[in-house]
Amino acid sequence: MRVHAGHVALAMNARTTVAVLGMLATLLVVGVFAIGTGDYSMSPAAVLRTLAGDGTKAEYLIVVEQRLPRLVVGALVGAALGIAGAVFQSLTRNPLGSPDIIGFTTGSATGGIVSILLLGAGAAQVAAGALVGGMLTAAAITLLCGRHGLGGYRMVLLGVGLSVVLAGVNSYLLTRAFVEDAAQATTWLVGNLAGRDWNSVWPLVITLAVLVPVLVVHVPALRMLESGELIAAGLGVRVSRSRQTLIVIAVACTAVATATAGPIAFVALAAPQLARRLTRYAGPNVLPGAGMGALLVVLADFAGQRLLSASLLPAGVVTGALGGVYLAWLLFWERRRSW
Repeated sequence: MRVHAGHVALAMNARTTVAVLGMLATLLVVGVFAIGTGDYSMSPAAVLRTLAGDGTKAEYLIVVEQRLPRLVVGALVGAALGIAGAVFQSLTRNPLGSPDIIGFTTGSATGGIVSILLLGAGAAQVAAGALVGGMLTAAAITLLCGRHGLGGYRMVLLGVGLSVVLAGVNSYLLTRAFVEDAAQATTWLVGNLAGRDWNSVWPLVITLAVLVPVLVVHVPALRMLESGELIAAGLGVRVSRSRQTLIVIAVACTAVATATAGPIAFVALAAPQLARRLTRYAGPNVLPGAGMGALLVVLADFAGQRLLSASLLPAGVVTGALGGVYLAWLLFWERRRSW
């Protein structure tokens, strides 16, 4: 029996490893084609040659200074959203429990809008505002859940309601702002990777470098919390402390991703679920969720550059359009399972 369990665990780990490596390989391939896309088109061979240091000065400027930062930002934003989605879906034990559904992304957007419109903030202040907005939203929803905890549909319904209220607040702030400030905030709200440079990369790198090791330490507790808070407490997990730490990590990932690229919808919802279907592993799937999130954002940005020749579609528009279809399918599937 032990041997059988070990073989099952080994097979699951091997499948997860293959899935993650496959996502990374696909991400690299798509990234090469994405870097070569634009007014100055480049072949994949030319892109690889330039990345290896053998390109011309013009090619180096286009590839390394202009297009590569956009790709890296997209991958890191997607990874952060994938991590946040995996954590929240495990904590709520609900596939709808993602930051963009339960209001944390909207709360982060509210904090960013307040920083842009009322404080005239730069990138660092917008990031801080998004973090504060996300944290306040998380605190409000946690308090509203009360003794019922974060599981089930209660948190989802409360989060959807609060998200609608915050969306109304965001719209009101935009109507009261100066035209230039409102245009800047609206462009940010769409979810766009255009114009991102290496200065946009470092906040993401630093944030993930700090949060991911802490998350890795708490993954065993997260796995036990999927079985319920009472069972986790019986297994020796400090439920309140672990839950608060995990919420802070997930909200911080959501906030820094939102501050950098704006609210990119449905990535946090879809990435962990798609990763779980690839790995067939019942655990939190944090690492596969991060890989899938990175791939989804880069694919959305690449598709936005190639779908329409007359204009470029922001990544947030692409993920929103496809995410709406995915959400409808997910709701149908959940209802069908409950029959």
